[in-house]
Amino acid sequence: MKHNMGKTDKTIRVIIAITFATLYFTNVVTGNLGIFFLAMAAILLITVSINFCPMYTPWGINTNKKKISH
Repeated sequence: MKHNMGKTDKTIRVIIAITFATLYFTNVVTGNLGIFFLAMAAILLITVSINFCPMYTPWGINTNKKKISH
């Protein structure tokens, strides 16, 4: 799996995930929307941990600026 996420992209995803989780655990957002926020937070953190976003692949998006020498 080719890495397609850069540092800025990962930082933004972590901030959003923390925000969603905080909203859920402080009961600001409850019910189905709260569960959705928690699931989205988990998905964002998983994509950050593996440095790969499957949604970027169909459009050829790559925010990873590192050059790989062959």
